[in-house]
Amino acid sequence: MPDDNTAMTFGARVRYFRERAGMTRVVFGELCGRSMDWAKAIENGDILMPRLPMLTHMARILRIDDLAELTGEQRLTTATYSKNAHEQAPVVARALSSYPLLMPDREPVSADALAAQVAQGWMVWHGSPNQRTAVATLLPRLLENARTSVRLLEGTERRSALTSLAQVYHLAQLYLSFQPYPDLILLTGDRAMQAAQDADNPQAIAAASWYLNHVWRDAGDQAEARIELAHQSGQLLRPNDSDEDRSLWGLLQLAVALSHAKIGRKGDAERYWDEAGRAAQSVEGHHPWLMFGPAMVDAYAVTMSADLTNGHEATRQGDRINLAAIPSKTRQAFHTAEIARGFHLKREPLAAVHMLNKAYDISPDTIAYNLFTRQAVQELMSSGGATVRDDARELAGKLKLTPAA
Repeated sequence: MPDDNTAMTFGARVRYFRERAGMTRVVFGELCGRSMDWAKAIENGDILMPRLPMLTHMARILRIDDLAELTGEQRLTTATYSKNAHEQAPVVARALSSYPLLMPDREPVSADALAAQVAQGWMVWHGSPNQRTAVATLLPRLLENARTSVRLLEGTERRSALTSLAQVYHLAQLYLSFQPYPDLILLTGDRAMQAAQDADNPQAIAAASWYLNHVWRDAGDQAEARIELAHQSGQLLRPNDSDEDRSLWGLLQLAVALSHAKIGRKGDAERYWDEAGRAAQSVEGHHPWLMFGPAMVDAYAVTMSADLTNGHEATRQGDRINLAAIPSKTRQAFHTAEIARGFHLKREPLAAVHMLNKAYDISPDTIAYNLFTRQAVQELMSSGGATVRDDARELAGKLKLTPAA
């Protein structure tokens, strides 16, 4: 490396090692499972340093043995890259890891009663600003009741209980997301799909596909597989026959759009987003627990644009959405943070920290476990300039972050 390598930014280091390896941006982007525009944005510092799995993948591609050579002064701090664990997470993890093999004198919860309990769990998740704390008190018992009912019920009742069990696993996946339980997060996705298939319920399979897409997309993994899964699940539905099927079909088009955006396929992303939008316009309101509807589709246009490293388009899309129309505090907060991501891409730190504070006010729990927020706040504290540093430090205090060493 050059003699002045200690002052090199992360992006400059990526460029140095890419050129040393004799790779074009096109080749490097493709090997990373992304696009040339993504590679350019990384090198120009337009997007944040990726998470650890992508960093190690980049190091292998660039033939770097010591990851510190790639990250340089921008250290991998635990506040940025490790994941907070909610205080009740070990209890939920134990519940997921247990198996109800012996059930002497146990009576199953009826399929209808179980469905009502699960519906209450979704109301808690979407309605509380501190949704993890609220749902953590319900999840262990929900898991126990659903598993017991699946073991003891028969016929139509058992299939209904399996559908509810799949939803309980979805709730567990959401609860554990961005916490240090990657194996359990994968487990919840797989078990939900298995329960949905055992229920022989196309609608449950479609919902499980949506959540499996989230697992794989967040890990930066299985791009083609998750797109194919969404396509196949959509073929099981009859979107012309019911609002339920139309909502789920539209949700799967949105999943495909997001996957294409994540790997830099702008045209395909926009095409499937349009399909999702048409489906959303044809249904009444929002899906009761998946929240699919026009406002949600519009909000994900911000995420797509940010994933495509187009901050100007992300904030333009943010100006046209009505997040209050989505009846979910966690979704409102998440999409507000995504607008902040757009401003961060545009290098507008005041607007970014303002939107992050706004997201925190909507749902502290959502933002405390949002990896972009944690990375961005760390960066803004150290390099955001005098006009934004105090605001970033105040938000960091709320998130219990400390400045990077």
